[in-house]
Amino acid sequence: MERVDVAILGRDYSLACPPEEKDALLAAVRLVDQRMLAIKGVGKVASNERIAVMAAIQIANELLSMRAPDGPLGNIALGDFKGKIESMNEVLDEVLGTAV
Repeated sequence: MERVDVAILGRDYSLACPPEEKDALLAAVRLVDQRMLAIKGVGKVASNERIAVMAAIQIANELLSMRAPDGPLGNIALGDFKGKIESMNEVLDEVLGTAV
């Protein structure tokens, strides 16, 4: 595990993750920080706890709308993405003749 120091809404946090997941973690931290800063910028929510809850609800809503049957991802569960992407890459490799 690798230690990653980040700041969210001006507060420092120390997180741990596998090295291969560091970029994804940092992207998630940026998304959460940006969303929380935007909510704080509106000025209607005062406490950081409420800002965090509002940001979590917004992000969860976006995720669920993407998973909805009429959303761009259909009924694909998040755990299935890696397998589906690997399968698509294999098909592309075969079509392009670059299979290893």
